[in-house]
Amino acid sequence: MQTSAPPWWARARLLTWLPAVLIAIGTVLDLASPPHVTLTPFYVAAPLLVAPVLSLRVTVGYGTLATGVVAAQMAMRAEPHLSESVVKVVTVALISLLALAINRIVARRDRRVASARDVARIVQRAVVPAPPGEAGALRVAARYRPARRDTLIGGDLYALRETPFGVRMLVGDVRGKGLAATETVAVLLGAFREAAERERDLSAVANRMEAALVRERTTRLELDPIEGFATAVLVEMPPGPPHRVRVFNRGHPPPVLMPEGARARFLTTDPALPLGLGDLGPARTRPRTARFPPGAGLLLYTDGLSEARNAVGVFFDIVAGLDGLPAEDPAECLDSLVDRVIAYAGGALDDDMALLAVAHVPGGAVDVSGPAAGPERSNGQ
Repeated sequence: MQTSAPPWWARARLLTWLPAVLIAIGTVLDLASPPHVTLTPFYVAAPLLVAPVLSLRVTVGYGTLATGVVAAQMAMRAEPHLSESVVKVVTVALISLLALAINRIVARRDRRVASARDVARIVQRAVVPAPPGEAGALRVAARYRPARRDTLIGGDLYALRETPFGVRMLVGDVRGKGLAATETVAVLLGAFREAAERERDLSAVANRMEAALVRERTTRLELDPIEGFATAVLVEMPPGPPHRVRVFNRGHPPPVLMPEGARARFLTTDPALPLGLGDLGPARTRPRTARFPPGAGLLLYTDGLSEARNAVGVFFDIVAGLDGLPAEDPAECLDSLVDRVIAYAGGALDDDMALLAVAHVPGGAVDVSGPAAGPERSNGQ
């Protein structure tokens, strides 16, 4: 669901005064020119310039001013050919009325756009709700930044749940955009929420998600039955010490660990094929484990972050971009990281960006109980 963003000059203060400058220039040139020289374009440009971007009152004001100035000049000159004077005044008046019509059309479109944006925002929040601010021993924050400010529904997703097996997290990226991608996001998140509560092994959660995606895309026309797939990374923090996380990757960029007092680093994972393409490759790998001590932070993200580029095409360095950011405060960390990425990319992203960050609170314990999760592989960290 997309709308048109206003151009930068629509928000510039200069635009409010530029029509007055045009009228002033036209007046000076008109008074200094012979009677047969027509400077009408200066006057008609004033209301037309403001009509699409400023208020009705401003448009009426400039239209009235331009018409009045032309009428006054024609009266002062007392031209012998009255018909020419009338034509000039009528021309400016009619174009001013046209500017008013344009202003109303644009205003009506803007109201529809605003309504569509509100609907899109509600849909996005309903499909991908914000995670809780705390989960067990974790502080939690999430951010979603569309590649374009006027695109509010995309294919990036995140989720976090406290389960009998620990706190489980998910970040994923569905192929495609728009409502079709949102349908896929809803399917994956629904499967994750159910499987996360029931499956002992993290890889089994991913398998349930893939089965749901394959099943739904064969019955729902909105989902691509051939190329519909999604990358995803699932993370689990089991209850109680030792403080570790399990990571299972289905073709997604690896999480970043932010140790307290040390530089951030990527977690080693064994990437498997994306969800929806599992039948094209070998058997699934097992989750890997990594130490996640109190005071450390963890960042999960989509490729809108890892593939952000500057003006010369150099990718954003995530590890360097996290330097100096407070891992213990996920909300502040993500806000600062988003600002850095946007500045690095020159104010525009090539792809949507979803971020999920958690911080292990010192002295905290995951307040869940239940059987231990299934087997895993260590990544030696």
